Amino acid sequence: MRSIARVVLGVFLVFAGIAHLTFGRREFRAQVPEFVPVDPDTTVVASGIAEITLGTAVAVSQGKRARGVGTLVALFFVAVFPGNLSQFTNGRDGFGLDSDGKRLFRLFFQPVLVAWALWATGPRR
Repeated sequence: MRSIARVVLGVFLVFAGIAHLTFGRREFRAQVPEFVPVDPDTTVVASGIAEITLGTAVAVSQGKRARGVGTLVALFFVAVFPGNLSQFTNGRDGFGLDSDGKRLFRLFFQPVLVAWALWATGPRR
């Protein structure tokens, strides 16, 4: 199950990264917090490249290397959380999150992603 979860997580990240660079780019720009000192488009492109890289790495890594990559993926999910928080606090629509309730729900999904990354790449028992 962990191997399947790891590969699915990788595919999810690669898809999200491609979305950052193509069809979802505009909506992702709206989520970049104002305090980020880099142009929103540059931020979206950089995070898309990071997602594609991390997704590929987590999908193909095994053993101790997978645990290290899983930790990096979890840290990435923590690092992008301010964007989700900014979307909520500024009431920005995007990706069907067109109400405060939906945007708030998304905030609680981020810890699930962190746990998924750590569990899927964790030590086998």
